[in-house]
Amino acid sequence: MKADDEQRYVEYVGARLPWIRKIAFLLCHDWHRADDIAQTAITRLYVHWRHARAAVSLDAYTRTVVVRVFLTERRGGWATRVDLPGELPIGATVDEADPALRLAVRWALADVPPRQRAALVLRYYCDLSVEETAEVLRCSAGTVKSQTARGLDALRRVMDARQITVEG
Repeated sequence: MKADDEQRYVEYVGARLPWIRKIAFLLCHDWHRADDIAQTAITRLYVHWRHARAAVSLDAYTRTVVVRVFLTERRGGWATRVDLPGELPIGATVDEADPALRLAVRWALADVPPRQRAALVLRYYCDLSVEETAEVLRCSAGTVKSQTARGLDALRRVMDARQITVEG
């Protein structure tokens, strides 16, 4: 990699790492695993930097890499061999009116199946369209719609079981 390309990569990753980690955390709900996902994603980004910097949106390219790393990890069996305890994340920040509700929803999201969780995070946190989400997940728009609907149903069931209510 040329020195100026490497400098651009370092600047981009330095500026966007908190955002990359947050997306990874929303997908896996564990800061340590989020760090692992982020590390793998930025490594892949480095390897494919020439393609990444040529993308229409570098953030979209990066987000796609993060989601695909998460889904690959889930398929690869690592998550079934390693069971990390479900404790509250260290350094988690909340910036909305009801921090307790926000954390409760995050933890309820952890019980939603991974592919549905990815669809929900991409649609509602990353604010992607159905088509953009389909591209990231490598599926049809109909699959995104069904995964999103099923994910929302699963999230509601978990929240009902935990007696979490959302007002408004």
